[in-house]
Amino acid sequence: MITKEDKTKLIKDNQVHTTDSGSPEVQIALMTERINMLIHHFETHKKDQISRRGLMQVVGQRKRLLEHLKKEDVKRYEQLIKKLKIRK
Repeated sequence: MITKEDKTKLIKDNQVHTTDSGSPEVQIALMTERINMLIHHFETHKKDQISRRGLMQVVGQRKRLLEHLKKEDVKRYEQLIKKLKIRK
C-alpha cells in the first residue's frame, strides 16, 4: 500500500501544474509505484494468483494511459518514460 506521504510526493513530482492531481503523468507514476510494490510482494509470495491478476490489470491500464499520452504529446511521453525508468 502506498502511504499518504509517498502518494503526495509522487503527485508533486509529476504534476503538470500546481493544482494537477489527475493528469496522465500523475496516474502513470502512481500505477508504476503500485506495480513495483506488487513485484516486490511476489518475491516472497510466489503462489498469490489473485494479486497477480490485479498486477496484470494495473499493467494493462498503465499501458493504455501511456498509449494515450504518446498520441497526445510524444515529448511528454518520452520524458515520463525516462523519469520513471519504464521499459518501452
